[in-house]
Amino acid sequence: MKKKKAARSAEEAAPPPVRCVALTKRFGEHTVLDGVDLDCRERETNVIIGGSGAGKTTLLRLLIGLEKPTSGRVEIDGVDIAPLSERALNEVRHKFGMCFQYAALLDSLTIFDNVAFPLREHTSLSEKEIRAKVRDKLVALGLESRVEDLYPAEVSGGMRKRVGLARALMLDPKIIIYDEPTSGLDPITTHTVDEMIEQARRDFGVTNVVISHDMASTFRIAHRVHVLVRGKIVASGTPQEVLECGRDDVREFIEASGVDTANVHRIGKDSADAPAASQPHVELPTGEPPTGEPPTGEPPAEP
Repeated sequence: MKKKKAARSAEEAAPPPVRCVALTKRFGEHTVLDGVDLDCRERETNVIIGGSGAGKTTLLRLLIGLEKPTSGRVEIDGVDIAPLSERALNEVRHKFGMCFQYAALLDSLTIFDNVAFPLREHTSLSEKEIRAKVRDKLVALGLESRVEDLYPAEVSGGMRKRVGLARALMLDPKIIIYDEPTSGLDPITTHTVDEMIEQARRDFGVTNVVISHDMASTFRIAHRVHVLVRGKIVASGTPQEVLECGRDDVREFIEASGVDTANVHRIGKDSADAPAASQPHVELPTGEPPTGEPPTGEPPAEP
Protein backbone atom coordinates (compact mmCIF):
# COMPACT_ATOMS: atom_id res chain seq x y z
CA MET A 1 0.00 0.00 0.00
CA LYS A 2 2.83 2.42 0.93
CA LYS A 3 4.61 1.69 -2.34
CA LYS A 4 1.44 2.45 -4.30
CA LYS A 5 0.97 5.73 -2.42
CA ALA A 6 4.60 6.69 -3.00
CA ALA A 7 4.30 5.90 -6.72
CA ARG A 8 1.11 7.93 -6.95
CA SER A 9 2.73 10.90 -5.14
CA ALA A 10 5.73 10.80 -7.47
CA GLU A 11 3.43 10.69 -10.50
CA GLU A 12 1.46 13.67 -9.23
CA ALA A 13 4.69 15.62 -8.64
CA ALA A 14 6.00 14.99 -12.16
CA PRO A 15 5.14 17.49 -14.90
CA PRO A 16 2.29 16.43 -17.21
CA PRO A 17 3.30 14.83 -20.52
CA VAL A 18 1.85 17.82 -22.40
CA ARG A 19 1.51 21.34 -21.06
CA CYS A 20 0.83 24.68 -22.74
CA VAL A 21 1.53 27.90 -20.86
CA ALA A 22 0.13 31.23 -22.14
CA LEU A 23 0.49 29.82 -25.65
CA THR A 24 -0.14 32.39 -28.37
CA LYS A 25 0.16 32.05 -32.13
CA ARG A 26 -0.32 34.86 -34.63
CA PHE A 27 -0.08 34.90 -38.40
CA GLY A 28 0.50 38.52 -39.27
CA GLU A 29 -2.25 40.50 -37.59
CA HIS A 30 -4.46 37.44 -37.15
CA THR A 31 -4.38 35.80 -33.70
CA VAL A 32 -5.23 32.09 -33.95
CA LEU A 33 -4.39 31.05 -30.38
CA ASP A 34 -4.57 33.56 -27.55
CA GLY A 35 -2.97 32.65 -24.21
CA VAL A 36 -3.84 28.94 -24.15
CA ASP A 37 -3.16 27.18 -20.82
CA LEU A 38 -3.51 23.42 -21.02
CA ASP A 39 -2.43 20.35 -19.04
CA CYS A 40 -2.89 16.84 -20.47
CA ARG A 41 -2.69 14.31 -17.68
CA GLU A 42 -0.66 11.14 -17.95
CA ARG A 43 -2.41 7.92 -19.03
CA GLU A 44 -5.72 9.74 -19.46
CA THR A 45 -7.74 10.67 -22.52
CA ASN A 46 -7.62 14.42 -22.96
CA VAL A 47 -10.02 15.81 -25.57
CA ILE A 48 -9.53 19.26 -27.08
CA ILE A 49 -12.86 20.11 -28.62
CA GLY A 50 -13.94 23.09 -30.65
CA GLY A 51 -15.74 24.14 -33.78
CA SER A 52 -14.31 24.98 -37.19
CA GLY A 53 -11.83 27.85 -37.00
CA ALA A 54 -11.34 27.51 -33.25
CA GLY A 55 -7.60 26.89 -33.63
CA LYS A 56 -7.46 23.11 -33.11
CA THR A 57 -5.20 22.35 -36.09
CA THR A 58 -2.77 25.12 -35.19
CA LEU A 59 -2.64 23.85 -31.61
CA LEU A 60 -1.88 20.33 -32.85
CA ARG A 61 0.97 21.62 -35.03
CA LEU A 62 2.42 23.51 -32.09
CA LEU A 63 2.23 20.45 -29.83
CA ILE A 64 4.44 18.41 -32.15
CA GLY A 65 6.78 21.24 -33.05
CA LEU A 66 5.68 21.86 -36.62
CA GLU A 67 5.04 25.51 -35.72
CA LYS A 68 6.82 27.83 -33.30
CA PRO A 69 4.68 29.87 -30.89
CA THR A 70 4.58 33.63 -31.12
CA SER A 71 4.81 33.61 -27.33
CA GLY A 72 4.26 31.20 -24.47
CA ARG A 73 5.48 27.63 -24.11
CA VAL A 74 4.73 24.09 -25.18
CA GLU A 75 6.26 21.69 -22.66
CA ILE A 76 6.68 17.96 -23.29
CA ASP A 77 7.60 16.14 -20.07
CA GLY A 78 8.56 19.51 -18.61
CA VAL A 79 10.82 20.57 -21.50
CA ASP A 80 9.95 23.71 -23.49
CA ILE A 81 10.28 22.54 -27.09
CA ALA A 82 10.25 25.94 -28.84
CA PRO A 83 14.00 26.69 -28.34
CA LEU A 84 15.13 23.17 -29.30
CA SER A 85 17.25 22.45 -32.34
CA GLU A 86 15.69 20.38 -35.10
CA ARG A 87 17.75 17.37 -34.00
CA ALA A 88 16.61 17.69 -30.37
CA LEU A 89 13.05 18.29 -31.53
CA ASN A 90 13.08 15.06 -33.54
CA GLU A 91 14.06 13.20 -30.37
CA VAL A 92 11.04 14.71 -28.61
CA ARG A 93 8.80 13.73 -31.52
CA HIS A 94 9.66 10.07 -30.89
CA LYS A 95 7.52 10.38 -27.76
CA PHE A 96 4.49 10.92 -30.02
CA GLY A 97 2.45 8.60 -32.16
CA MET A 98 0.10 10.21 -34.70
CA CYS A 99 -3.29 8.91 -35.79
CA PHE A 100 -4.32 10.99 -38.77
CA GLN A 101 -7.87 11.99 -39.65
CA TYR A 102 -8.35 9.39 -42.41
CA ALA A 103 -5.65 6.97 -41.17
CA ALA A 104 -3.25 8.24 -43.91
CA LEU A 105 -2.13 4.76 -44.88
CA LEU A 106 0.10 4.34 -47.91
CA ASP A 107 -2.18 2.90 -50.59
CA SER A 108 0.68 1.18 -52.41
CA LEU A 109 1.77 -0.81 -49.35
CA THR A 110 0.10 -3.77 -47.69
CA ILE A 111 -1.28 -3.50 -44.18
CA PHE A 112 1.84 -5.27 -42.88
CA ASP A 113 4.21 -2.89 -44.65
CA ASN A 114 2.26 0.15 -43.47
CA VAL A 115 2.56 -0.95 -39.84
CA ALA A 116 6.20 -1.98 -40.27
CA PHE A 117 7.14 1.37 -41.85
CA PRO A 118 8.26 3.17 -38.63
CA LEU A 119 10.39 0.21 -37.56
CA ARG A 120 12.14 0.06 -40.93
CA GLU A 121 12.73 3.81 -40.94
CA HIS A 122 13.83 4.35 -37.34
CA THR A 123 15.28 1.06 -36.04
CA SER A 124 17.87 -1.53 -37.04
CA LEU A 125 15.66 -4.52 -36.25
CA SER A 126 15.85 -7.57 -38.49
CA GLU A 127 12.91 -8.46 -40.72
CA LYS A 128 12.18 -11.40 -38.43
CA GLU A 129 11.98 -9.09 -35.42
CA ILE A 130 9.86 -6.58 -37.33
CA ARG A 131 7.44 -9.30 -38.44
CA ALA A 132 7.00 -10.51 -34.87
CA LYS A 133 6.38 -6.98 -33.53
CA VAL A 134 3.90 -6.11 -36.29
CA ARG A 135 1.94 -9.31 -35.79
CA ASP A 136 1.84 -8.83 -32.03
CA LYS A 137 0.48 -5.30 -32.42
CA LEU A 138 -2.14 -6.28 -35.00
CA VAL A 139 -3.38 -9.13 -32.80
CA ALA A 140 -3.41 -6.86 -29.74
CA LEU A 141 -5.72 -4.49 -31.63
CA GLY A 142 -8.06 -7.26 -32.69
CA LEU A 143 -6.92 -7.66 -36.30
CA GLU A 144 -6.54 -11.15 -37.74
CA SER A 145 -3.13 -12.16 -39.07
CA ARG A 146 -4.51 -12.66 -42.59
CA VAL A 147 -5.22 -8.92 -42.83
CA GLU A 148 -1.45 -8.40 -43.25
CA ASP A 149 -1.44 -9.02 -47.00
CA LEU A 150 -4.43 -6.82 -47.81
CA TYR A 151 -4.15 -3.26 -49.08
CA PRO A 152 -5.84 -0.26 -47.41
CA ALA A 153 -8.51 -0.05 -50.12
CA GLU A 154 -9.52 -3.65 -49.31
CA VAL A 155 -10.49 -3.03 -45.68
CA SER A 156 -13.21 -1.00 -43.99
CA GLY A 157 -12.85 2.46 -42.51
CA GLY A 158 -12.85 1.12 -38.97
CA MET A 159 -10.13 -1.40 -39.80
CA ARG A 160 -8.00 1.31 -41.39
CA LYS A 161 -8.27 3.27 -38.14
CA ARG A 162 -6.96 0.26 -36.21
CA VAL A 163 -4.11 -0.20 -38.68
CA GLY A 164 -3.26 3.49 -38.30
CA LEU A 165 -3.19 3.08 -34.51
CA ALA A 166 -1.00 -0.02 -34.79
CA ARG A 167 1.48 1.98 -36.87
CA ALA A 168 1.38 4.85 -34.35
CA LEU A 169 2.19 2.44 -31.51
CA MET A 170 5.12 0.66 -33.17
CA LEU A 171 7.84 2.86 -31.64
CA ASP A 172 6.25 2.63 -28.16
CA PRO A 173 5.34 6.30 -27.84
CA LYS A 174 4.27 7.88 -24.58
CA ILE A 175 1.63 10.10 -26.17
CA ILE A 176 -0.82 9.38 -28.99
CA ILE A 177 -2.37 12.34 -30.80
CA TYR A 178 -5.59 11.71 -32.71
CA ASP A 179 -6.62 14.26 -35.32
CA GLU A 180 -10.44 14.21 -35.68
CA PRO A 181 -10.54 10.39 -35.33
CA THR A 182 -14.31 10.07 -35.89
CA SER A 183 -14.69 12.58 -38.72
CA GLY A 184 -16.84 11.23 -41.57
CA LEU A 185 -17.65 7.93 -39.82
CA ASP A 186 -21.06 6.35 -39.36
CA PRO A 187 -22.33 5.98 -35.74
CA ILE A 188 -21.39 2.31 -35.39
CA THR A 189 -17.85 2.81 -36.69
CA THR A 190 -17.53 5.93 -34.52
CA HIS A 191 -18.33 3.88 -31.42
CA THR A 192 -15.77 1.26 -32.49
CA VAL A 193 -13.10 3.97 -32.86
CA ASP A 194 -13.98 5.34 -29.41
CA GLU A 195 -13.44 1.88 -27.94
CA MET A 196 -10.13 1.62 -29.80
CA ILE A 197 -8.92 4.89 -28.26
CA GLU A 198 -9.83 3.68 -24.78
CA GLN A 199 -8.12 0.35 -25.44
CA ALA A 200 -4.88 2.09 -26.46
CA ARG A 201 -4.85 4.04 -23.20
CA ARG A 202 -5.72 1.06 -21.07
CA ASP A 203 -3.61 -1.66 -22.68
CA PHE A 204 -0.55 0.33 -23.78
CA GLY A 205 -0.43 2.93 -20.99
CA VAL A 206 -0.37 5.92 -23.36
CA THR A 207 -1.62 9.44 -22.81
CA ASN A 208 -4.30 10.20 -25.39
CA VAL A 209 -4.63 13.71 -26.81
CA VAL A 210 -7.69 13.88 -29.07
CA ILE A 211 -8.48 16.83 -31.33
CA SER A 212 -12.21 16.66 -32.07
CA HIS A 213 -15.46 18.43 -32.79
CA ASP A 214 -17.55 15.31 -32.04
CA MET A 215 -19.48 15.96 -28.83
CA ALA A 216 -20.87 12.42 -28.37
CA SER A 217 -17.44 10.86 -28.86
CA THR A 218 -15.92 13.37 -26.44
CA PHE A 219 -18.28 12.42 -23.66
CA ARG A 220 -17.70 8.69 -24.30
CA ILE A 221 -13.90 8.76 -24.11
CA ALA A 222 -12.73 11.83 -22.18
CA HIS A 223 -11.31 11.92 -18.70
CA ARG A 224 -10.76 15.64 -19.23
CA VAL A 225 -12.27 18.02 -21.79
CA HIS A 226 -10.71 21.30 -22.93
CA VAL A 227 -13.10 23.56 -24.88
CA LEU A 228 -11.40 25.79 -27.46
CA VAL A 229 -13.42 28.80 -28.62
CA ARG A 230 -11.94 31.51 -30.87
CA GLY A 231 -8.40 30.61 -29.90
CA LYS A 232 -8.95 30.44 -26.14
CA ILE A 233 -9.47 27.51 -23.77
CA VAL A 234 -12.69 28.66 -22.12
CA ALA A 235 -13.37 25.56 -20.01
CA SER A 236 -11.34 22.59 -18.77
CA GLY A 237 -12.25 19.71 -16.51
CA THR A 238 -14.10 16.44 -16.40
CA PRO A 239 -17.05 16.18 -18.79
CA GLN A 240 -19.40 16.88 -15.90
CA GLU A 241 -17.38 19.90 -14.76
CA VAL A 242 -17.46 21.32 -18.29
CA LEU A 243 -21.22 20.80 -18.46
CA GLU A 244 -21.62 22.73 -15.20
CA CYS A 245 -19.07 25.50 -15.93
CA GLY A 246 -21.82 28.09 -16.47
CA ARG A 247 -20.37 29.72 -19.59
CA ASP A 248 -22.88 30.65 -22.27
CA ASP A 249 -20.47 29.91 -25.15
CA VAL A 250 -19.84 26.39 -23.83
CA ARG A 251 -23.55 25.75 -23.26
CA GLU A 252 -24.38 26.99 -26.77
CA PHE A 253 -21.67 24.82 -28.32
CA ILE A 254 -22.91 21.71 -26.52
CA GLU A 255 -26.55 22.43 -27.34
CA ALA A 256 -25.74 23.09 -30.99
CA SER A 257 -24.25 19.60 -31.26
CA GLY A 258 -27.69 18.11 -30.63
CA VAL A 259 -26.18 15.47 -28.31
CA ASP A 260 -28.10 14.48 -25.20
CA THR A 261 -25.05 14.39 -22.92
CA ALA A 262 -27.10 13.01 -20.02
CA ASN A 263 -27.39 9.73 -21.92
CA VAL A 264 -23.77 9.49 -23.07
CA HIS A 265 -21.49 7.61 -20.68
CA ARG A 266 -17.74 7.25 -20.77
CA ILE A 267 -16.40 3.97 -22.12
CA GLY A 268 -14.56 2.04 -19.42
CA LYS A 269 -15.78 4.36 -16.66
CA ASP A 270 -14.35 3.46 -13.24
CA SER A 271 -12.16 0.76 -14.79
CA ALA A 272 -8.90 2.63 -15.44
CA ASP A 273 -6.95 0.25 -13.21
CA ALA A 274 -8.94 -2.86 -14.00
CA PRO A 275 -7.36 -5.78 -15.91
CA ALA A 276 -7.66 -5.46 -19.66
CA ALA A 277 -10.70 -7.04 -21.23
CA SER A 278 -10.33 -9.69 -23.90
CA GLN A 279 -9.27 -8.24 -27.23
CA PRO A 280 -12.03 -7.33 -29.67
CA HIS A 281 -12.41 -9.39 -32.80
CA VAL A 282 -12.66 -7.53 -36.07
CA GLU A 283 -14.23 -9.36 -38.98
CA LEU A 284 -12.61 -9.15 -42.37
CA PRO A 285 -14.76 -7.74 -45.18
CA THR A 286 -16.72 -10.20 -47.30
CA GLY A 287 -16.47 -8.49 -50.64
CA GLU A 288 -18.68 -5.53 -49.79
CA PRO A 289 -17.10 -2.15 -50.48
CA PRO A 290 -15.57 -0.46 -47.44
CA THR A 291 -17.62 2.32 -45.89
CA GLY A 292 -17.17 5.03 -43.33
CA GLU A 293 -14.30 7.08 -44.77
CA PRO A 294 -13.13 8.79 -47.92
CA PRO A 295 -10.40 6.97 -49.86
CA THR A 296 -7.05 6.93 -48.10
CA GLY A 297 -4.10 8.90 -49.37
CA GLU A 298 -0.44 9.42 -48.76
CA PRO A 299 0.36 10.71 -45.26
CA PRO A 300 1.82 14.16 -44.77
CA ALA A 301 5.59 14.27 -45.05
CA GLU A 302 7.33 13.58 -41.78
CA PRO A 303 8.68 16.68 -40.09
